[in-house]
Amino acid sequence: MSPSLISVVSRVGLRTQTDEVSVHSITLFVALLCACILVGHLLEKNRWVNESITALAIGLVTGIIILLSTQGRSSHLFVFSEELFFIYLLPPIIFNAGFQVKKKQFFQNFMIIVMFGVVGTLISFAIISIGAAQLFKKFDVGVLETVDYLALGAIFSATDSVCALQILNQEETPLLYSIVFGEGVVNDATAVVLFNAIQRFDLSHITSSIAIQLLGNFLYLFMTSTLLGVVVGLLSAYMIKKLYFGRHSTDREVALMILMAYLSYMVAEILNLSGILTVFFCGIVMSHYTWHNITESSRVTTKHAFATLSFISEIFIFLYVGMDALDIEKWTVVKKSPGTSIGVSSILFGLVLVGRATFVFPLSLLSNLTRKSGNEKIGFKQQIIIWWAGLMRGAVSIALAYNKFTMSGHTKLKGNAILITSTISIVLFSTVVIGIVTKPLIRWLLSQKHTNSTAPSDSAAPKTLTIPLLVNGHDAESDSGGDHNVPRPMSLRMLLTTPTNTVHYYWRKFDNAFMRPVFGGRGFTPFVPGSPNKNLLH
Repeated sequence: MSPSLISVVSRVGLRTQTDEVSVHSITLFVALLCACILVGHLLEKNRWVNESITALAIGLVTGIIILLSTQGRSSHLFVFSEELFFIYLLPPIIFNAGFQVKKKQFFQNFMIIVMFGVVGTLISFAIISIGAAQLFKKFDVGVLETVDYLALGAIFSATDSVCALQILNQEETPLLYSIVFGEGVVNDATAVVLFNAIQRFDLSHITSSIAIQLLGNFLYLFMTSTLLGVVVGLLSAYMIKKLYFGRHSTDREVALMILMAYLSYMVAEILNLSGILTVFFCGIVMSHYTWHNITESSRVTTKHAFATLSFISEIFIFLYVGMDALDIEKWTVVKKSPGTSIGVSSILFGLVLVGRATFVFPLSLLSNLTRKSGNEKIGFKQQIIIWWAGLMRGAVSIALAYNKFTMSGHTKLKGNAILITSTISIVLFSTVVIGIVTKPLIRWLLSQKHTNSTAPSDSAAPKTLTIPLLVNGHDAESDSGGDHNVPRPMSLRMLLTTPTNTVHYYWRKFDNAFMRPVFGGRGFTPFVPGSPNKNLLH
């Protein structure tokens, strides 16, 4: 056998061994995902443990087993990849959030959601960054620059309110639910946009001009990313409405919606915009226009396809975090100074507590001053729930921390290792401890009827497959333009005292007159022969 042939055979053999290891890892990870779903389903009735906590627990146990079997060399099946998270796992989570949002309530409370999600996140960012820069001086954290402290502010400003959302009943507490949900999504987008903006500037010496440029860059990313998402969403609606090649094909309609949604995210990343904001607003636009242009069977399929992809992605992330919590490489560096690691984690979590309190209660008071109706005001107990729901940190914080302080999941620098392990510790603590306390706290603050602990899951109700997605029966009537109780402004004073209803009223008139005739939507798409009988969907 010639030397060249021997070389080729050896390379093929090496590649085969590597591929075999990869296949084994993926197989085991998929089996663990199945276990998370099964265990989470069995524990669902308790509402004490959600899928996130279940995935973290199973990840921790698996990490211990792998750590023992490899004699302390590793605790996870594969190394974290920023590309895996930002390109494959995050888009379906954010898109589904936009696709499932109840648009009427979201935009009726849009100002307070923006106040919490944008202004509040900036306030929290400033407190965490400044507090960390001042308090870390007492610890031997290593060499940290200004940009590192600012990155910490963005990392720990990203909330994860999924546990509170599983307990709240959006039909009984629409205002509270829409604020917690809306703030969570806008907050994640703001944190990522802020994080990306920080990476673009030399912040070793912050001046007033650099601060203005940073703010301008942030606003530019925010506006252009939102606009791109709207444009791609409208394009998908127009294509499906006008191009009849997919009219009778569920496969093509669903494929086109999924690909257009993913395309919006990738185009934003190519243009160095915020893919999170883009895909979120693309989801909102698609649910308002595109979804109503497809057949009934395609609507059912897309609803559950998007939710399923988001569900699997979230479990995937928390399962990996559970395994990586025991990563020997990071803890080897940290174990030399355990007091420093505990002190850094305590300071960061304390700043998270203070940062949320600093904006939730003042902004709630400011919002209440502009609302005359008692039902529209945010009560003190609701403010506590909003503050508590945003204390948990999750997937976005983990991903941003890895992006900043590791290289392909690896780090041996003391400061970076401490910050990574502190991030993991805070995510574990907040998800498990605060997640477990969330249910009794909400039940204590609100009456029993305001929690959905006894209500059937929305996804389990067959009737939700046939009613228009994202709205209940009352919203469907008002969304179609049949709401005649909206006060019409007769003066500037009335316009200022009822801005939400006024804007919604004029938007609906504009939408019905110009947008829906072009892009489709409820009431503007003719019945398509071949759609399945509605009785078949029950």
